[in-house]
Amino acid sequence: MYLISKEKVRKQMKNLGIHTQKELAEQLGVSKNQLSMLLSPNYSPIKSNAMKLCEVLDVDLDQITEQLEFDLDLNENRSTNKVIYRHNNNKNIENNKDHDFVEVRDTVASKKYKVLELFAGAGGLGLGLEYAGFDSVGNIEIDKQACKTLKKNRPNWNIINEDIVKINENGIENYIDVPSIGELDLLSGGYPCQAFSYAGKKGGLQDARGTMFYHYAKILGELKPKMFLAENVKGLLNHDGGNTLKVMLDVFSDMGYKVEYKILRALDYDVAQKRERIVIVGIRNDLVNIYDELEYLFPKPYGYELTLKDILQDIPESDGTRYPDSKKNVLDLVPPGGYWRDLPTEIAKEYMGKSYYSGGGRTGMARRLSWDEPSLTLTCSPAQKQTERCHPDETRPFTVREYARIQSFPDEWIFDCSTSNAYKQIGNAVPVNMAKAIGLSIVKTLNKIN
Repeated sequence: MYLISKEKVRKQMKNLGIHTQKELAEQLGVSKNQLSMLLSPNYSPIKSNAMKLCEVLDVDLDQITEQLEFDLDLNENRSTNKVIYRHNNNKNIENNKDHDFVEVRDTVASKKYKVLELFAGAGGLGLGLEYAGFDSVGNIEIDKQACKTLKKNRPNWNIINEDIVKINENGIENYIDVPSIGELDLLSGGYPCQAFSYAGKKGGLQDARGTMFYHYAKILGELKPKMFLAENVKGLLNHDGGNTLKVMLDVFSDMGYKVEYKILRALDYDVAQKRERIVIVGIRNDLVNIYDELEYLFPKPYGYELTLKDILQDIPESDGTRYPDSKKNVLDLVPPGGYWRDLPTEIAKEYMGKSYYSGGGRTGMARRLSWDEPSLTLTCSPAQKQTERCHPDETRPFTVREYARIQSFPDEWIFDCSTSNAYKQIGNAVPVNMAKAIGLSIVKTLNKIN
């Protein structure tokens, strides 16, 4: 388990000009007593506000803790095959073991593999998997506008605009041409991160009833694909003190899959964006037993990082939102790569309000990106006060097509909807090039089976 080092925390506080624990507590949004508990040597920070502490101090967790890994407690005697799931809060490959990764850029699918995608969104994951060598047998998505985008760009895909709850009630066989049990190559999808009730305190699938994960797992159990891919926000790692992820891993293991997971950076895979996602991949146990040395390895980082100047050239014209004059006048004063600390004091106070007096952090406020850096993680709106992403030269948010480029969508991928909905669809998507890299790593494993 992690133990927070008070000495390391004090050092970082000093670097940021945070003078007292009271100031730090205010920035965390907790009481001074709660902060004292967080810093106690008898406290497990993975179960509370440790990640928020890292955000305020602008550090990674391993920079203020005494050790780099912990093992999730899975000693529940639920399976004869005991698995230890290791936390990997990696920023780059140096934080992981080299043998966890494999080069994928030379990978070619030995056949067209079949994938069913749940929670398909606007197609970032699906398109990346297509590039990697997968054919879609179905793309399930509840949002009508996202389905409109999918149908516009891939009229040959089987787009299913339906609630996955209803699909499970009616039976997946009523929506897709269901392959024989065990024949589907891949089930993929990014289900929302939701807490579980733990009513039975068994850590099993029944504890997840009512969540989108439950319905993902139900279809996984029914189709028994050779492999599965589940991606989610990085915060899943510590959601509900790690219990949410623990239940998911338990369920996947009990359903007969060998499971691996990591936090991957989009920046490592031809994406000019500092987006991180948790990626969970499983191989059916019978395949692991049949094929010697069959394993899944994550895509090795490409070894370079793109910046905005690498990708935001020759952008097609598109719509984009605009700042009100009051906001534009403030951001006009911020240089490329700067944020609220670059503003005159009185202007910063007026613009930030109460946030100004919390000190430290808040690097997303009044933030203008520069050409020489990648984008920060895109959100569903390009002009949120706490997560500003202002254009490097012009005082405006990115346009829809610029947003799409940052997510590595091709220019021909059309978002036939309102401007605000296009931002939402793009912001929620998995970066296409990142999805392709993950898809190639899965293809590398499937090629050994076929």
